[in-house]
Amino acid sequence: MEQKARSVAFLLAATCVFSIIALILTVVNVKDVFLPSSTKYGLVFDAGSTHTALYIYQWPADKENGTGIVSQVEACAVSGPGISSYADSPALAGASLKPCLDKAMMTVPAKLHQETPTYLGATAGMRLLREQNSTKAERVFAEVTKTIRQYPVDFRGAQILTGNEEGTFGWITVNYLLETLVKFSFAEKWEHPQGTEVLGALDLGGASTQITFQPGSTIEDQNTSILLRLYSTNYSLYTHSYLCYGQTQALKMLLAALREGSSSPQQVTHPCYPKGYQENVTTAALYDSPCVPMPSTPSPAQVFTVTGTGDPAACKTAIEKLFNFSCGAHRTCGFNGIYQPPVRGQFFAFSGFYYTFHFLNITGQQSLGHVNSTIWAFCNSTWKELVEDFPQETERLHMYCSIAVYILTLLLDGYKFDEHTWSSIHFSKKAANVDIGWTLGFMLNLTNMIPTEALVHVKGQQPDLWASAIFFIVLATVTGLMAIFLLCFWKPK
Repeated sequence: MEQKARSVAFLLAATCVFSIIALILTVVNVKDVFLPSSTKYGLVFDAGSTHTALYIYQWPADKENGTGIVSQVEACAVSGPGISSYADSPALAGASLKPCLDKAMMTVPAKLHQETPTYLGATAGMRLLREQNSTKAERVFAEVTKTIRQYPVDFRGAQILTGNEEGTFGWITVNYLLETLVKFSFAEKWEHPQGTEVLGALDLGGASTQITFQPGSTIEDQNTSILLRLYSTNYSLYTHSYLCYGQTQALKMLLAALREGSSSPQQVTHPCYPKGYQENVTTAALYDSPCVPMPSTPSPAQVFTVTGTGDPAACKTAIEKLFNFSCGAHRTCGFNGIYQPPVRGQFFAFSGFYYTFHFLNITGQQSLGHVNSTIWAFCNSTWKELVEDFPQETERLHMYCSIAVYILTLLLDGYKFDEHTWSSIHFSKKAANVDIGWTLGFMLNLTNMIPTEALVHVKGQQPDLWASAIFFIVLATVTGLMAIFLLCFWKPK
């Protein structure tokens, strides 16, 4: 019996030895292992007509299986006006960017600075400057390029976006943030959501306005058509940008028209300005862009006085004259003869659309009647009443009536929304806590063109080999302990 026990003990010991040998072979069999990817960063300057902002984005280097999932990390507002305002002092345009670039260098890890793609995109303000004086536009771009190149980033150039690009990238941003293009599914992967309607985008800047949406019929004018392929899905969109119909330029066109129709060029009455408001305006400030040409018989006066009359009905009539709403026979259009199919679906209205309506507290889903009456009441207020009610808003307070009436005219008469489709417009500054604008769509488009980074390549073990190793360790331990017990402690009866 003792001999039999010893035989069993030796068998267990042999099993232990063979298990250890197998474990060694398993561990020595090192294979290639790919570690999780790092995070990538990107910087985009939005050089608008009235201001500039820097947006900092990040995404996984493997881009979530090629989808280009991007999130906003930080936003930095550049002090001062838009870069087109520095046409006569271009060095100041470059200098204005430095505080936000310094902030970006603190936000992006230092080891990733040199591989961070950085872009500057300019919109309608620079489009107008290029049209007015291409040499000055080039000098501004040269200075902002010089400044950005002083920082250790992968600067990929400054460019002027076309109006259609600006509208399209804004549309991508809205739909990406609201998960109509791609979302994280219950299967724990990014997928195109089935049966989800994409949203339209309405953007109002200082020098231009854009409308972009997916129409319900074929787009007749190919100049307003764009085809996109995003996240394995094709989209056929209508988009158009109206240069000079941003709020700043539109109000300048309005004032120039009022002065042109005034009996005295030195004394101009303004029905959209509150009664009791008065200001002096220089002709140089009014006629400073291609949108507002100098009258054929210019007045020798360099300064003229504008007096508000607070007449919303006359204000609406004056603003309507800025547009040509007639369309040709058998043709649908927006305004000024530009083709536009009927608006369809839900829309997000952002930038200037949001800021003015937010001030008037009409960004909720109020009826068109309520919006109209709110604007009408505001426009009937005197300057004294407005200053008492809004003491912190004196700088732009006199313009809110003009802009509000302009927005209503643009949406209803220009883009052809009505009392039935008005409720489909959602006025918003952000979606999913991210600023709505063209820059995120721009970066999403670019990351889909940036090659997916290879996963980090090291030597190591695959998970199934580690499972085998653990099994052998447990087996060797148990058999070794049993062998020791049989040899040292087991006594046959």
